[in-house]
Amino acid sequence: MSGTCKITIHMVSSLDGYIAKKDNSVSWFDTADSYEDGVNGTEQDAAEFLKTIDCYIMGSRTYEHALELSKSYGWAYGDVPTIVLTHRKLPVSRQNIETYSGDLDKLVNERLKPNYSNVWLVGGAKLAKDFIRLNLADEIRQSILPVILGDGTPFFDQVGQDRALHLKSVTAYKSGMVELCYEVKKQ
Repeated sequence: MSGTCKITIHMVSSLDGYIAKKDNSVSWFDTADSYEDGVNGTEQDAAEFLKTIDCYIMGSRTYEHALELSKSYGWAYGDVPTIVLTHRKLPVSRQNIETYSGDLDKLVNERLKPNYSNVWLVGGAKLAKDFIRLNLADEIRQSILPVILGDGTPFFDQVGQDRALHLKSVTAYKSGMVELCYEVKKQ
């Protein structure tokens, strides 16, 4: 399967580019906006799409936040293999979750590419920046919600280099969310 692996960075952000409020609340995800010409993304569509993802990667703070949210909403990533990148000892209570501390290039080329075809990096901003800087991401999907937060954790903060992208698709949803999908041009 080597060579067929696609690594996608996916982030949900506000229009002004923040992916989290200072207090980490997610209430801003629930918007009351309505866009008549948008597509209606159903839960069934989302469930079918999520079945195509065969591995998730996330940073430790994203993992801790997901654990906290799972107390109210359940574990969002199901039984899909999930790799948490951390230098800390974190609680792991599910068999499909493992922690990794080491070289990202090695992780991608020796572990992910030979074993998976559709890997999604789902947080956080520092990890996304590292994947962009190291040229390890193939695609960036940014789902922009119709809200301005004004402050918080920025999606892109000091990447430190320019990077050419190719727009693959734009989807506007009835909720007012817009999803931009870019291919990362390899250097």
